[in-house]
Amino acid sequence: MNHSKPPILLREYEPMARHTSWRIGGSVRYYGEVSRLEDALALVAWAKAQDLDLIWMGGGTNILIQDAGFPGIIVRYVAQEWQIEEQDDVGVLRVDSGAIVASLARRMGNLGWAGLEWAEGIPGTIGGAIFGNAGSYGSDISAILLGVRVLIGDQVEEWPASRMEFGYRRSVLKDGAHMIAGPPPLIVGASLRMRRGDPKVLASTMARIAAERKNNAPFGRTCGSVFKNPIGYSAGQLIDRAGLKGTRLGDAEISQRHANYIINLGGATSSDVLGLIEIAREAVRNKFGIELELEVRVI
Repeated sequence: MNHSKPPILLREYEPMARHTSWRIGGSVRYYGEVSRLEDALALVAWAKAQDLDLIWMGGGTNILIQDAGFPGIIVRYVAQEWQIEEQDDVGVLRVDSGAIVASLARRMGNLGWAGLEWAEGIPGTIGGAIFGNAGSYGSDISAILLGVRVLIGDQVEEWPASRMEFGYRRSVLKDGAHMIAGPPPLIVGASLRMRRGDPKVLASTMARIAAERKNNAPFGRTCGSVFKNPIGYSAGQLIDRAGLKGTRLGDAEISQRHANYIINLGGATSSDVLGLIEIAREAVRNKFGIELELEVRVI
């Protein structure tokens, strides 16, 4: 290891609870945010020289960082620029991966571009949505993705959507990134297929989705859905039918409103959350013979 100065501003021993929607997580050796590709490249090289593991993070909404922290580097790519190329009733939206999904959906709707209405109220970034194939209300990001720009090592590659090998809440980058040698890949941008729509109709659709989400989703500090829905089932309903709504461990609680959410009531630890995860898995396995698979990423 050498001790050269990092190429960007990095905070040392940063509590990651400040950067996750669960408000849980120990300290990371270095934390930073980059908005330029050249800074990301420089950081990859520096991490390699320091012999430090590097993790790219989206909006912190689908991640559990354990209380022990992380001895390497965690970085958010925060570039949010976008432009749309119009051709009659079709548009190609080129967007940086740090763009906030819900904000982009509203902006496109206001401009009369359809395709992202389902994302109203979804937290996190475009990069994170692509990484985990986020979706709701009958659609997902893979349905409109044309291609992605991916930083692999020190090269940016243009991938067609088919190369992402999307499945339900999965992609080749989420499930197979360990097969790629070197630092973890980083989605830096994407091209999305949009179509013309009536701004009033789009606004009405998104208002309805927002109202339904408000009625169904719990309030408080949460990562969203903890488990993927097994084929033909709702994970939340299975956990509910196992009698676990309201179950608490420390300051973590399986939501009484939606059982696929775990709420940090104020001082929950990662151990509390992981304990509830195992309680839910065991109960559903014993009662229904179904194995619940995590949707949340654990660091």
